[in-house]
Amino acid sequence: MERPAWAPQGIDLSLPSISRMYDYYLGGSHNFEVDREAARKAIGLLPGLPKIAQANRAFMRRAVRYAVERGVTQFLDIGSGIPTFGNVHEVAQAASAEARVLYVDNDPVAVAHSKAVLADVPRAGVLAADFNDPAGILDSEETGRLLDLGRPVALLLVAVLHFFHDEDKPHERLAELRDALAPGSLLVLSHASTEDSPATPEQGAGLSELYRSGGNTLVMRSGEEVARFFDGFDLVDPGLVAMPDWRPDGPLDEEDPIVYAGYAGVGLKA
Repeated sequence: MERPAWAPQGIDLSLPSISRMYDYYLGGSHNFEVDREAARKAIGLLPGLPKIAQANRAFMRRAVRYAVERGVTQFLDIGSGIPTFGNVHEVAQAASAEARVLYVDNDPVAVAHSKAVLADVPRAGVLAADFNDPAGILDSEETGRLLDLGRPVALLLVAVLHFFHDEDKPHERLAELRDALAPGSLLVLSHASTEDSPATPEQGAGLSELYRSGGNTLVMRSGEEVARFFDGFDLVDPGLVAMPDWRPDGPLDEEDPIVYAGYAGVGLKA
């Protein structure tokens, strides 16, 4: 299999990657045929997946602007994926000249492409690390360089936690990150779900099986289960809602119903 010039050495081109599949859903070009094949199968199971990915990004952008409006100008984006137009640093730094952004991902393509995109961007960086190792993120040199954990930080976990089973202890990992954040910090979170959604449980189960066959995890959770991730945070209005319903920029009449497959919310650490 031919390796593109931008692809870092040591990548297993035989297995699909979560972040590169997501890049494909968003119309990006930093993915391999194995990712495209898996993503096309996923879209076959749930044709609205690209629109759901776009709704996730739109929620993220609104939440970043909300954070800046609250005076939070530091962003820690874990599971940040492959940069596309309208990424966190672009939105945050357009809203505040003081904004600082640290992207964190465990996919070598996401990290390499982020480094290229951020080469000439001040107050932004990328760290090769994993949500499963909060200390590795919090204690890293790059975190210390970019972020002041003594001041509020917006922690972004957008479309990330559904890639962890409960036995992976995502609640404990998130609690470690939460406890390191200053009062006034925010948690920005979205999560896949088929509850109260046009996506059926059967479609959710099919997607979970497809991701599992590629060596990955995908867990659909109920709204009540997703709300548990906000333990230690106070949900800001309008609470935990479907992604388009979180502080929309305008009327929602044009939204495809499939983008209501999932939950989103922002929590404030008192």
